[in-house]
Amino acid sequence: MLKKRFEPVEGRNQEIIETVMNCSDVDSLPENIKFKIRLCVEEVEENILCYSGTTWVELGVWIDNSQLNIRFRDGGVEFNPLDNGEPDLEAPVEKRQIGGLGILICKKMMSEIVYTYKDRSNSLLMKLNLNA
Repeated sequence: MLKKRFEPVEGRNQEIIETVMNCSDVDSLPENIKFKIRLCVEEVEENILCYSGTTWVELGVWIDNSQLNIRFRDGGVEFNPLDNGEPDLEAPVEKRQIGGLGILICKKMMSEIVYTYKDRSNSLLMKLNLNA
């Protein structure tokens, strides 16, 4: 299990992403699975650093019962990305609303995503069934 806190977080996107990807629980997985993980981790991390206003991020990565778990916790403003409606992929590009596509990709690639807000911190847990 990996558990690490990054403080401050400004300018550390790549370091945080690489920490997940180099974790032994992730590094040993097949390349096609690692591709999904990297894409989703990049999306979540970019959203946290760009929009939450947080000064810290806690990261947890572990495998439990053939399920990879990746948890991001931050002290930013309360925001549940799962509450936003899905983007209209049928609308012409120039009429589409900005945002939502990244979390939609994460929803499609991960087995489950759970958001909670507790003790003034956001927690986003992504789960990936490794037996699927």
